[in-house]
Amino acid sequence: MKSVENWFSEYGESHQNPTNKMVHWICVPIIFFSIIGLLFIVKITFNGISFHLATPVILLASIFYIRLSWKLAIGTIGFAFLCHLLARYLYENNYPLIEISLGLFVVAWIGQFWGHKIEGKKPSFLKDIQFLLIGPAWLMGFIYEGIGVDY
Repeated sequence: MKSVENWFSEYGESHQNPTNKMVHWICVPIIFFSIIGLLFIVKITFNGISFHLATPVILLASIFYIRLSWKLAIGTIGFAFLCHLLARYLYENNYPLIEISLGLFVVAWIGQFWGHKIEGKKPSFLKDIQFLLIGPAWLMGFIYEGIGVDY
């Protein structure tokens, strides 16, 4: 497995333009939430235990983040937990979670592709799908650097 520094360096190659970076600060967390929101809608019952599909997907992503950096995993898993709580709140209070999540997903991806058009480089995930998980960790890395925490 690549080191976190290798992932971030490679991801950063197509994220140099300040406008594209700003777009990513807005759109990556929105996409992250929207995916959790969409997965939360799918309820599964297995051996008498019911859960939302978002839960095992977050657990699987957590394994990737822990292997990448346990310190970064704390932040990314924490953010995933907050997204899960928000999805649960919207779902349990009868907000149209599917419409909200789909709308956010589409608008945020339009933003992402616009940012990459400005950048003049293709999104990293077109090269390796794992970059979809690197984006949130890359942003968390900047947060950690800003507060003086080594990852």
